[in-house]
This record gives sequence, C-alpha cells and structure tokens, in this order.
Amino acid sequence: MIRLVLSDDHPVVRAGMRALLEAEPDLRVVAEASTAEEAVSLAMTPGVDLVLMDLQFPGRLQGVDATRRIRATPGAPRVLVLTNYDTDADILGAIEAGASGYLLKDAPPGELVAAIRAAAAGESALAPAVASRLDASQRSADQRLTVREAEVLALVAAGSTNREIGQALFLSEATVKSHLVHIFTKLGVGSRTAAVAKARELGAIRAG
Repeated sequence: MIRLVLSDDHPVVRAGMRALLEAEPDLRVVAEASTAEEAVSLAMTPGVDLVLMDLQFPGRLQGVDATRRIRATPGAPRVLVLTNYDTDADILGAIEAGASGYLLKDAPPGELVAAIRAAAAGESALAPAVASRLDASQRSADQRLTVREAEVLALVAAGSTNREIGQALFLSEATVKSHLVHIFTKLGVGSRTAAVAKARELGAIRAG
C-alpha cells in the first residue's frame, strides 16, 4: 500500500485526486494539505510514502521550498510534483529540491497513477513533455559559451587570426586554440565558420 499526502490549495482539485487515486487498490490518501507548511508537517507523519506537491500556494512558503524541507529530513517520503507550471525554472527547481518526479495536471489519469507508483519505488517519474523540456534545457546549457569563449568567437567572426585574437585579449596562441577546441565541442561543429554560424543562431554572439 502506498500512503499519500495530497498538497494543493484548491479543495476541488484535492477531492478529484482523492477520488481518482483511491479507486486504485494499492493507493491510499492519508492526509490533505492546503498550504505548503501543512504539507511539510504532514509529510513527517509516520507511514507516509509519497507527497503529491503543487508548486503554487498562498503564503510565503511555496512547493519547491516545501519539497526541499521534506527531502532534507532523514527517512522522508518521496515527493512528486503535480502542477500547472512547466517552465524550465520550475522543473529544474523542483528536481534540484529533491522531487522524484514532475507531472502536469493535465496528465492522463493512468500516467499519474504510474508516476506515483514509480516515484514511491524510488524511480524517476517525469512526464514525457517535461522530460523533453529538461533534455532541451540541458542541451542548451551544454552549448552555452563562457564570456571569454564568446569574446574569442566574436573576434573569429570579425576575421581575426589566432595571433590577433591573442593580442587583443592578452592570451597566448595556445590558449586561443584551447578556447576554440572547447567552442567547437560545445557547439558540435568542426570549423571556425560553422562555429560562428551556430553561435549566431543560438544568440551567443551578435549577428553582425
């Protein structure tokens, strides 16, 4: 039996989730929280396996902070975020806070039930759309140039040689070459021209 705490500030949402989840033989709702503070308190109740956590609550404490507090406690239950918000910041914030999964409230009932079982078992439970967004965000982060790399590539775009770039930025030619290797790797390209084109496409350097 998986024992759940429902955390959402809308009574109608909690009632709907309770009805859906308690129709499953292995799921049992043991408590409901209308604030993030209540969610933290109820999560400490002995026997709770999983907290279904919204992100937006009235008051100062929000879902991400509540998740962090819960997961920082020894023997804490798992937390599965169930929310309307799907920005990169929300998703990354929740995962970094220790959430085992992240679903949107428009997820099909079967997907929600499967995610609860997976999260309770200690597995990652991300909605497909959320996983895709997270992957895209990570890829974007991998391609992000440092300030120095952007300076080097901007000079490449202006037609400068490695020696001229080194002189302009007070770097050795070896250091300039090292920066270019990192830039090529991040952008997945094999030439100076392709690197400039890709960086402009990503908005890493000015278009002209």
